[in-house]
Amino acid sequence: MILQSLAALYEDLAAKGTLDLPGWSPVKVSWGLDLSRDGSIQYIVPYQEEVERGKKKVWGPVVMNLPAPVKRTVGIDPNFLYDNSSYVLGVDDKGKPARSRQCFEAFRQRHHELLDGLAHPAAQALLRFLDGWSPEMATQHPVLAPYMEELCKGVNIIFLFDGEMLHTIPEIKEIWQLHFSDDGDAKLMQCLVYGKRLPVQILHPSIKGVQGAQSSGASLVSFNASSLESYGCDGGQGRNAPVSTQAAFAYGAALNYLIAHPDHHLRMGDTTVVYWAEGGEEAYADFLGSILGSSTISNKELGDTIKDIAKGKAANWKGVLLNPENRFFILGLAPNAARLSVRFFLHHAYGDLMKNVVRHQEHLEIIKPAYDQWNELSVWWLLNETVNQKSKDKQPSPQLAGDLARAIWMGTPYPATLYEQTQIRIRAEHKVTRGRAAIIKAYLTRQPNYTNKEVLTVSLNEESRSAPYLLGRLFSVLEALQEEANPGINATIRDRYFNAACATPVIVFPTLIKLAQTHLKKLKTGRKIHYDKQIGQILAALENGYPARLNLQDQGVFQIGYYHQTQKRFTKKEDESNG
Repeated sequence: MILQSLAALYEDLAAKGTLDLPGWSPVKVSWGLDLSRDGSIQYIVPYQEEVERGKKKVWGPVVMNLPAPVKRTVGIDPNFLYDNSSYVLGVDDKGKPARSRQCFEAFRQRHHELLDGLAHPAAQALLRFLDGWSPEMATQHPVLAPYMEELCKGVNIIFLFDGEMLHTIPEIKEIWQLHFSDDGDAKLMQCLVYGKRLPVQILHPSIKGVQGAQSSGASLVSFNASSLESYGCDGGQGRNAPVSTQAAFAYGAALNYLIAHPDHHLRMGDTTVVYWAEGGEEAYADFLGSILGSSTISNKELGDTIKDIAKGKAANWKGVLLNPENRFFILGLAPNAARLSVRFFLHHAYGDLMKNVVRHQEHLEIIKPAYDQWNELSVWWLLNETVNQKSKDKQPSPQLAGDLARAIWMGTPYPATLYEQTQIRIRAEHKVTRGRAAIIKAYLTRQPNYTNKEVLTVSLNEESRSAPYLLGRLFSVLEALQEEANPGINATIRDRYFNAACATPVIVFPTLIKLAQTHLKKLKTGRKIHYDKQIGQILAALENGYPARLNLQDQGVFQIGYYHQTQKRFTKKEDESNG
């Protein structure tokens, strides 16, 4: 299903002219060598564009549609019309000059095989350059010498003739197209993608740009050991799962296109998530990227559009009508040595996807601190709540990132690890943030066997008689009392007793109530009455006294009660200061 969907995407994009014909792929290029008619290098052209890396923009190589790169293992195999300095110039910084010369000779031979007989002056200029070039000339060449250190970093170099890129010249493109389409002695088998008997691709295309994978690319489909191969297919590699040359190119080109374009992918932990719509319409991916690519959904237009699509209505987004019935695909890829592993593959109607996104945000909704300007919590925000921000490695669990994404988009219960990791951070830091409270609320809301929904409100529910919720509220009141009675205190009851109060209330709260009496004596009459009344009301609502123990779910309810009550008193302070 994955390969079929990607191949269909390629056909849609090729029909629109977004992707080139089979045999061409997006390749990162850093330099160009402009040749004269006699094959000498006239000048060197740097190719750079501004790209986003994390939160900042840097200068990087330009992506061009070039003849599809070869699938390299340990052997020598040159690309056509471009390659790194080992092949183009016969020099590199790897300290193996003999191998570099072999690479150059292979590059020269490949171009003679394809371009001999083509009278175009650009083709003849390239052949003259290759025939007249000696790797020893590189470091003394007046044009190349100042740039040799950069040229030898493994970057791709293309050729130009009088300012025109060779790979854009129609006559040379036709030569490559004929070569790529020549199946030769390829074995015919039934293609798993197209269902027809076609020449089989032995080595599948390299997928580049997946975070954590090899920079030279990794395979989505590969067989490199007999233990991985089917009976009778020893050494058959791609014949174990026959995919035609055409289909392999199509899915590889489509996937590389998605990863190369920011509007079609995002990073979640070690997972690279790509997404696309049936038919290849860019607006669907652009809209989802607007939701998931930023840290918030603060734009009213964005929120209204989501709700319209979730209700089954077609919605206009940047001049394109988004159809809620259109199929949408989300693929999560993670690195695995020289291969890629599939974390998840989701596909359903676009309206159903938006409906699940809306439900997710509704389940997360909780009162926020006055200083918090974000309307919604992003996936990254939630994942960061499970990580120790003081540690060297601040990356969330890769498995958790994938499981959380699947739960959001499929509308299924959130992973237990999300709740457990949140509890670990609360116990370690004695701190219930907005994000952590939202995670607890959302997790318990989606638990099919959890019935105490009255405590899973956006803000404080003063009518609730849930013991864990009341105890969380009581702890917040006692903490506020201590802080007011002892301004600037170094260690509060939250630092000393929070975890124990969550787990074994019957042991901790009698001590806390006793401490509260000491704190009340330090306050003026009005404030003393205020806190005394609050404590009395909550204790009166505890019909069965303090529970001996709270299970993990009830500990979450305790923390929600604590968070709600804390935000309530902070809100009152804001109101009083504004009044």
